[in-house]
Amino acid sequence: MIVESRFSGKRIVVTGAGRGLGFAFAERLGREGASIIIAEIDDALGTDAERKLKGQGIDARFVRTDISSETSVEAMAKIASCDCDGIHGLVTNAAWANNVGGKSYTDIPPDVFDRMLAINVRGTWLTIRAIGPRMKDGGAIVTVSSDTIYWGAPRLLHYVTSKSAIVGMTRSLARELGDRMVRVNCLLPGLTMGEATKDIPEDRWNDYAGRQILKRKQMPGDLDGVVAFLLSDDAKFITGQTLAVDGGFSLH
Repeated sequence: MIVESRFSGKRIVVTGAGRGLGFAFAERLGREGASIIIAEIDDALGTDAERKLKGQGIDARFVRTDISSETSVEAMAKIASCDCDGIHGLVTNAAWANNVGGKSYTDIPPDVFDRMLAINVRGTWLTIRAIGPRMKDGGAIVTVSSDTIYWGAPRLLHYVTSKSAIVGMTRSLARELGDRMVRVNCLLPGLTMGEATKDIPEDRWNDYAGRQILKRKQMPGDLDGVVAFLLSDDAKFITGQTLAVDGGFSLH
């Protein structure tokens, strides 16, 4: 059920929207009136996400997208913009994050390190490269990094490196797109409950929550409103910024 109309008449692309945070973002934006493009690599997840969103009265379309492929991303961007006068928003949520930790910096295979950068860094760039020229002046982009860049999570070097690059990319893009009044900001989630984190041991959850100021597990609902805010006109004079949403685990 659509409850608000802050994004009525606006089209927003959310990558990796088949599940987890991406789906939560798409659902929140759709409930506020946005037309959603679900850019997802997994056919089953993408189809199911489209069905769920449409069941709530949300205008949603699944477009299979491999963000590490220039051809795939360009095809998605063409479809996303084919029947409208421009894309209004983008959330570059898609990333490789499942089961990537546990190895020392000396034990990460070079091909795994390269794949991490190809998906998380190059994929984010390819997505913005394809969508940016099709975005309406005054639109907004939210990139997704991680609060691990602030505290240097051990045994996650390749992941933390990739997410650190997203912050630098955000700042440069904000300056490049600013002449069109297109805003680019970066969200840094903390450890969040969801499919990507379901295998994390309970003691790690407890340790993380114990070091937060707000001592409870973080849920997707703690983040979707922040994304909606950053994409909305309520944040019309905010760009090039990073915002950690992690219950006070990191303070910057």
